[in-house]
Amino acid sequence: MLRAMHVRHLLASVLAAAALSAPVLCAAQAVTESDEVDEAIERGLAYLASVQSPDGSFPENHGKTGAITALAGMAFLAKGYTPSSEKFGENIDRCIDYILSIVDPTNGYFGVTKPGSGMYVHAICTLFLTEVSGMADPDRQARMDPVIEKAVKVIIDAQNIRKSERDTGGWRYTPKSSDSDMSCSGWVIMALRSARLNGARVPNDTMSRALDYVRRMNYSADGSFTYQGGNSGSADTLTGAGILYLELCGRHNDPMALRAARFLTERRRYTELRPNNNNNRAYGLYYASQGLFQIGGTGWDDFQRWMYSTWIPAQRANGAWVAEEGSLPYATAMVILAFTPPYRQLPIYQRDEQVDED
Repeated sequence: MLRAMHVRHLLASVLAAAALSAPVLCAAQAVTESDEVDEAIERGLAYLASVQSPDGSFPENHGKTGAITALAGMAFLAKGYTPSSEKFGENIDRCIDYILSIVDPTNGYFGVTKPGSGMYVHAICTLFLTEVSGMADPDRQARMDPVIEKAVKVIIDAQNIRKSERDTGGWRYTPKSSDSDMSCSGWVIMALRSARLNGARVPNDTMSRALDYVRRMNYSADGSFTYQGGNSGSADTLTGAGILYLELCGRHNDPMALRAARFLTERRRYTELRPNNNNNRAYGLYYASQGLFQIGGTGWDDFQRWMYSTWIPAQRANGAWVAEEGSLPYATAMVILAFTPPYRQLPIYQRDEQVDED
């Protein structure tokens, strides 16, 4: 059974108040002026709050699916806000309520809003609920707990669908998909790790098979991860994802992750993630940031210097970032999540403190 007030969330609540008054940016991490970064994040959050519908959904493409609501909710949490915060607390509650309103009550599946690729929605909604679990008021918590348990079961059952040797252990568009891809599987892995941290029963074998799948997607001699292994593409956007997933599966400073980090940093491949209207730029930025933060050191320092100096000037006057897949709320939430790893507020992205930053 889920532990509604897991100790990690008690700690997060204590730290949140300090984070709101003074950003948690270590000297080695705060390459740019922390107040400049902080102000950009606050403008982005204000934009998200301003366009959120009363029911908790968002406008533009995919805004009713639940995934963008979940990403926006995590963006608020990533800056240290909680449902009890005077500022943005109501927005987080709306996110919870909307996501709970779209679930299939019989099986806990969130993907009913997007049948053709519902596992993306399911994983992201599950991730948000497991991250906010323990922070919500008693009524919302009581509604969340059984939903989370069912949602985790959907994920575990989907992994057990018979698949090819290459695809075994991963996930794709629907719970019945017979193949897998790195992009969808990554969101699922994050949801499982977050659920596990929150006390949910996630078998060791589930995580082991997921790790094996991720490692099979690192075919290339250059260290990159790709969409379905081999030359299937998306190396610039998914190599950061591969690093993050290895870390989340307990493979801290794995040689494969370090090699992938070199792929991104030695030739500064992340500069391909400059802001424009092309698909997956904000998505790739998010993964590069989260992955390289896990590795730390000079690679992270150089990346964050580039990221803040490149993306802060691209922020629009209303606080939003460049449209991607026809959704300003989506791009804005993803950029905020890319900006906030040093704040250390979301338990799912906590870095192993033994990582050497020198």
